[in-house]
Amino acid sequence: MKNNSELPLRIGVGIVLLNSENNIFVGRRIDNPKNSWQMPQGGVDQNEIFLQAAKRELEEETGIKSVKLIKELDGWFEYNLPKNLMGKLWNGKFRGQKQKWFIMKFLGKNEEINVKTKKPEFLDWKWINISELPNIAVDFKVNIYKKLKEELKVLNLN
Repeated sequence: MKNNSELPLRIGVGIVLLNSENNIFVGRRIDNPKNSWQMPQGGVDQNEIFLQAAKRELEEETGIKSVKLIKELDGWFEYNLPKNLMGKLWNGKFRGQKQKWFIMKFLGKNEEINVKTKKPEFLDWKWINISELPNIAVDFKVNIYKKLKEELKVLNLN
């Protein structure tokens, strides 16, 4: 049995989805409904291109297809799972995630959004202001959400 620090990071993607008012899509997680809102994200399949993985995950989690890529963010965003989740997620194979993030514009109408998917991850969803981003994240993702907020500031969206 590997100890936690020896476990690899899971390669994943994340999507900052903006609506026409430049508010950000967040979903409330089924497995932690109290205060756990997050942006769509997920793993990358073998030989899958990151942008394709991001679009697939977005559709799988939200039903959304009507998007336009604004920017692929440079570098990687990483987080480690807290001890209480270690071994519970991803069959205990990973200590956290190393993610490629994409900023996308939602081109559809809210009626397109459906979080009641085949394998639902979200109970509910909403649009939030960019300034709220770090406040809605679970503790171990706050730093990533702060970095994403800074990236959005650079784009001068609001």
